[in-house]
Amino acid sequence: MSELESLLRRLPAFPEPLPVLRDEDLPDSPHELFLDWLHAAIDNGSRQPHAMTMLTSRPDGTPVGRTLILKDIDDAGYHFSTHRSSRKGIEIAANPRVSFVFFWRESGRQVRVTGDAIALSEEVSQLDWSGRPSYAGEPNPDWQRYALRPDEFEFMQARLDRNHTRIEYRRDGGAWTHARVTTPAG
Repeated sequence: MSELESLLRRLPAFPEPLPVLRDEDLPDSPHELFLDWLHAAIDNGSRQPHAMTMLTSRPDGTPVGRTLILKDIDDAGYHFSTHRSSRKGIEIAANPRVSFVFFWRESGRQVRVTGDAIALSEEVSQLDWSGRPSYAGEPNPDWQRYALRPDEFEFMQARLDRNHTRIEYRRDGGAWTHARVTTPAG
């Protein structure tokens, strides 16, 4: 075992006690569970609880991840923004299928949200642009606000024994179905 591997194995995994995710407590809507977990992270003082890793793919299929901030959630979906001419903007234009991964270390919780990114209106995009700290009073025609319209969620609640509890929600027509994920985590 290398010195680095030995060091990494000694690092603490998750704080105790960890919350428990129980089947009988699951709501019908994944949005409700997501908001419960997000608000818990905010209430517990998690640092940047609205930060997420967004995954897109290059034309050759290579996945690309970067950290963004969730802007809002409404009927349109889960909002985020970028320049249309940025790498992620170009990747979304070529393939709007994206995933977000939220991780709240303090509670051992992780959520993957997957769906299609839909461009929102120019009005919404410019309103978002004007609220940025770098806004200098001029519109930015390259700025785009998107909403990810989810059709899949995976909620993972860590356990100290590393047999994490995972629940997947999938959209079935207009309704959501959910089930425990029985394959090993990873």
